[in-house]
Amino acid sequence: MNWAQMYDCYGDVDRVPELLARVEREDDAEAWDELGYRLILEHDLVFPASFAALPRLVHLASRCAAARELAGAIVRRAAGNHGCDDLLAGCVAAIAEFRELLDRHLRSRPGDYLVTFRALIAVEGHYHWSAALGDFSDDFYQVTCPHCAVEVTIAIGDHGRYSAIRDWNLGDVDRRALRPVPAEELSSTGRWMYETVLRDGEVVLADGITHLFGQAECPRCASVFNVADEYASSNRPPI
Repeated sequence: MNWAQMYDCYGDVDRVPELLARVEREDDAEAWDELGYRLILEHDLVFPASFAALPRLVHLASRCAAARELAGAIVRRAAGNHGCDDLLAGCVAAIAEFRELLDRHLRSRPGDYLVTFRALIAVEGHYHWSAALGDFSDDFYQVTCPHCAVEVTIAIGDHGRYSAIRDWNLGDVDRRALRPVPAEELSSTGRWMYETVLRDGEVVLADGITHLFGQAECPRCASVFNVADEYASSNRPPI
């Protein structure tokens, strides 16, 4: 690895390899913190050093939660306009290894289940779901009705599972109950997500996914549409 070309968010080329060497020797909390803000700027942008560091982070991830979290955060931003597609292509083997590691970790039903699951979703290439998926305690998704083009708020949480028109003075008005998809009718991404979390005993996530991939009624025109399809069409990255 030619670190002389692998700049971080500050434009430095020497600090990240020094920090990686530190955390490889010992679990250094201060070094992990600095790595985090050098490799991911404001929790959004990634840099050449981010992908250069990824294989070493994956190597540490089986025994270090900080490495697993940082590697996941980098992969989750791989669809951005980072200009590092060649470096990302060079991480194929590391990402495949990371996928197996994440899946094993999920099977242990860890305390950081959702963080790990979102990383696995990104590894599978579903970046829009990795960015948006919550724990379904208070989740909201903004979609556009495909029939009348009104903006519809989709709520999936402890306070209700509905479609509505959001009024910033009155709140969510004209609520319509969501129509969850029967588990046996899930397909493709939705089925994979559902079967993974159900396998691991995450029943709240599983139920939320049936609503996310189910149908909603538009409060304005009363047409019915698939929530996941409309959300994905607006938020799926171009790659």
